[in-house]
Parts: sequence; structure tokens; C-alpha cells
Amino acid sequence: MYLFTMPMNKAKKITLLAAVFAALAVATAAAAGTNISLVGYSTPKAVMGKIIQAWQQTPAGKDTSFSQSFGASTDQARAVANGLKADLVFLSTGDDVNLLVDAGLVDSNWNHQAYNGIGADTVVVFAVRNGNPKHIKGWNDLIRPGVQVLTPNPFSSGSAKWNILAAYGAQRRLGKTDKQATAYLQELFKHVVSQDTSGRNATNTFLSGKGDVLLTYESEALNARLNGQDIQYVIPRQSMLIELPIAVLKNNPNKDIANKFIQFVKQPAAQDLFAQYGFRPVNPTVAKKYTAKFPARPGIFKVDDKIIGGWRHADDVWFDPNKGRMVGIERAIGGPTTG
Repeated sequence: MYLFTMPMNKAKKITLLAAVFAALAVATAAAAGTNISLVGYSTPKAVMGKIIQAWQQTPAGKDTSFSQSFGASTDQARAVANGLKADLVFLSTGDDVNLLVDAGLVDSNWNHQAYNGIGADTVVVFAVRNGNPKHIKGWNDLIRPGVQVLTPNPFSSGSAKWNILAAYGAQRRLGKTDKQATAYLQELFKHVVSQDTSGRNATNTFLSGKGDVLLTYESEALNARLNGQDIQYVIPRQSMLIELPIAVLKNNPNKDIANKFIQFVKQPAAQDLFAQYGFRPVNPTVAKKYTAKFPARPGIFKVDDKIIGGWRHADDVWFDPNKGRMVGIERAIGGPTTG
């Protein structure tokens, strides 16, 4: 056996060269900056662009660029689970984040972060035609004869899931039993004339002239106004607080910088931008500035209300593709049963 040995001075030179090359590689990477892959649901595309620009003006974000993908929330979550590159996600339901938890891509404690992992809020509203000719005010008005309703497909869109849970929860809070509230959903979907893939697509269909009322986000309606489209809307007495989660994917090399971006999203500069684009701030300091724009309403309830039971329970009861209530309702009206 021969043991190869290297003279000490030569070994030191090689070690030194290796260290120099490693330092150069780090310096080159730093100069090139970090690219963050953001995958989000459809509505916040414009405001996230503004928030990213604001972040890039800070010392922490000045060398960071972003690759962005926006679409129907549940479809986006499935795409990430199936391999779409993402460092962080901004989705429309905790249900869609849980899908990524179950895929091993997001930590199960994502909702233990600041503001329970939520980046911004909004509420379910009824977008109506100018002057509200059908006099839509409450949930029972949606099932009057001749009223045509638009809401997205619950198997592709997070917005649709919020609409369904809001409709069910409103009936329960008005004193209906579980059976009666479910029957209301069955009747409501007999009035649904369009189920687009996403909340944004549903808005476009409504703006094209179809239907009398669109179940949508308050933020979606206000965003449409910013784009010059005069959408009128009604907030029903019983409505649902839509909590919009933002989370980092684990085991990715950009995790630290992505977490810093999320911290920025919840700070006043970004929260103020959210408010300007129609979203309700989760930062209480900023929220106080916009109480006139976003008044508190006693009838607003959350997904963790006991009548809903949280996202895990709601998903099992309502949106399971095999045994959920919505599969049965959609089959009965000839609607979609997949995303």
C-alpha cells in the first residue's frame, strides 16, 4: 500500500486557493442578488407589485428580484405541490396552505407567525349592477325568483370557498340549523349562472354583463374601481372575514430572505399599500387609519367560528372531492366537480 502525502506548503496553497474561489463565488452570488419565486392567488397582483417595489428600496431588499405567478388559489397551491418553483406563497385560503403542509412543503406552524400567518384581510360582498335594480341587500335576496348569481368554481378558486362558507355561516348565525343552512346553499346554487376558475375571472364575466350579483371579495370590487370600473357592492349584515395567508416554503435556499420579505409585508409601509388597494390591514396601527374606509361590522365572522370549525373541518365537510357537500350540490345542478 502506498500512502500519498503532499508537502505542507503546497497543501496550504491549495487550501488558500479554495478559500479564495469560495469567497469569489459568494461575492458573485451577492452581486447577482437573490431571486424570490412568489406564487399567489389572482386578486393581489397589482398591490404585490407595489409592495415588492417598496421592499426593493430598503437595505434588506435592494438586491432582491422576484419571479411572480398569479392565478386561481387552489390551482396555484396544487401547481406548487406538483413542482412549480416557489419560495413563498400568498394564497386566498388557509385551506390551500394546508394543502402544501400536507405535501411536506410548508411548516405546519405557518399560522403561528405574526397575525396568525395572515398578510391582509377582506370580506365577502355582493357586487351588484348600477343602482342595484334587483334590490340585493341580504342573503335571502339571492334566491328570489329571477336573480342570477355569479361565483367561482370551489374546486379551483379560494374565493368560491369563502363565498360558500359565508353563505352557510350567515344562515347559521340567523338561527338556521345545519340542515336548513345546507338546503339554502343547494337553493342558492340553482341561481348560479357562471362558475369561473378564479375570483378575477368571475369579476371579468360580471363586468361583461352576465348575471345580477357577483359574490366576491371587497378588495376585488375596490380594485376594479381603481381600474376605472364602477362596481357597486353591498356588504350583507352577516358576512365573513377573509383572512389571506402568506407563508414561506421550507427547505429552500432563499428561506431567510423570504421570511424578511414577509416581515416587511406586515409592517406599516406595505400594510398602507394594501389598504390603498382595497385590502383590510392586519397591522392594527395601520388599520386605525382606515376605519372610515373599512368600518367594523358586528355580523362579520371568521373561519374558526364554531359554526364553521376551521379550515380542516370545512374542507372535509364541504370541499372533499369525493364526499364533500359541494360535490353533491354541483352534481345536482350540472356544475363543475373538479378544478
